[in-house]
Amino acid sequence: MRFQEKQKNIPEPSLKDKTAKGLFWGGMSSGLQQIFQLIFGIVMLSLLDPEDFGIVGLLAIFLAIAVLTQDGGFAIALINRKEIRYEDYNAVFWFNIIISSVLYIILFFSAPLISHFYNTDILTRVARVFFLSFLFIGIGNAHYAYMSKTLMVKEKATIDVISLLVSGITGIIMAYKGFAYWAIVLQSTSYFFISTSMKWFYVSWKPSLNINLKPLKHMFSFSINLYLTNIFSKISENIFSVLLGKFYDTKDIVGYYTQGHKWSVMGGTFVSGMLNSVAMPVFVQINEEKDRQRKAFRKMLRFGALISFPSLLGLFFVGKDFLLIIANGDKWQPATPFLQLFCLWYSVYFIWSLYTNMLLTHKKSNIYMWGTILTAISQLISITILFLLKCSIQQMVIAHIGIYFMSLLFWQYFIHKLIGLKFSHVIRDIAPYLTISIGCILISWFVTKGIENIYVRFTLKIIITAILYITIVWKSNSTIIRESYAFFQRKPTKYTNE
Repeated sequence: MRFQEKQKNIPEPSLKDKTAKGLFWGGMSSGLQQIFQLIFGIVMLSLLDPEDFGIVGLLAIFLAIAVLTQDGGFAIALINRKEIRYEDYNAVFWFNIIISSVLYIILFFSAPLISHFYNTDILTRVARVFFLSFLFIGIGNAHYAYMSKTLMVKEKATIDVISLLVSGITGIIMAYKGFAYWAIVLQSTSYFFISTSMKWFYVSWKPSLNINLKPLKHMFSFSINLYLTNIFSKISENIFSVLLGKFYDTKDIVGYYTQGHKWSVMGGTFVSGMLNSVAMPVFVQINEEKDRQRKAFRKMLRFGALISFPSLLGLFFVGKDFLLIIANGDKWQPATPFLQLFCLWYSVYFIWSLYTNMLLTHKKSNIYMWGTILTAISQLISITILFLLKCSIQQMVIAHIGIYFMSLLFWQYFIHKLIGLKFSHVIRDIAPYLTISIGCILISWFVTKGIENIYVRFTLKIIITAILYITIVWKSNSTIIRESYAFFQRKPTKYTNE
């Protein structure tokens, strides 16, 4: 752990100051990443075809499961421990290296089987390069845990932005040169290579050649639950790519689905990325004080609602115009329903994220595991039934998302038992921002509905909604937005206990 010598007469930052700083740098990182992803995404959409994205999308579930397997849940287990020794980091590092190497060898020789499953011969070569990504991730997992545990949020932000910028430029150059789906593959693998290299540069901790995995025993019961949880979670998230790739003749539909999902995920991770950068470390520090945990949770809940509802519901509102503009035509219009449906879920995803962070803080990985497994199984059953009934893909996605919403009640039940957070508290905290967001969007729709020029209409929708939302929230004396403003102005802030 890093410890800095205190300077005379300079007080150590309080937990609230650390949290505010973490949210600031997390927000800066997420914001810049969304901007770069937006720019790179627009360029890539104009240069590539839906089938190019569909080909890579077919491999997403294999990469996701491989990443989870090589980590085994130990990185989060490290972050969740109050006291960590050098040997703990070292054991996690070597575990990741060993498992990553074995998994890559298995997947390398299994690539022809994956191609045969999807009846797409080119997947063999694509998979062998694409799967290098989880090797790079494994080399940097212990360093990621170190940075998260020590709240090196500024350094993490720098790494994320530079990695995204360089890999994005790489992808665009490859796409422009006519490398088609290879541009997406190289963009992904280069991102993880650069990210891991920079983690090694910033983190003072370095592994030793003493390979001792015994420290993992102390984390195993926690990590195995987390591992099983994440496996089911990733299967649930990627089941549509597998279903569409296997049972539909064209790979275009996979491209439409993955792109619609991608843009909504970008918005959802903007908020959850900010909160996740500080939530678990903060909750761990006040683990014995349930009142403080509840107050910290509610403050993060309000902050998430402040940003998430106007962003994701706003993207739902402009989704059709957005895809028409960035694709310079209707090439990507079939992705609109997927984009809008997932925007509804990701508008409240930050609540799911806070719930699960709190459960893990209290060592309730078993509850997290069974809750996620039940959610995933329910989704798989509903999708299977609707598929056999020959329902549309949109209807299957609606059922998939609906179960996500219902699962929030499951998490709420256990969070109430842990810290006394009532469902009425959650509704009270998020309702004002949800109501204001919907109201502003409706006003903007009414004002712009008669405008035929798509560029003017799209621009006015955003401007009118944003101005109305910021004005109403500010005039309503929102504590969260005023504290955020005070932080940016570097003024002393009187934190309330609301």
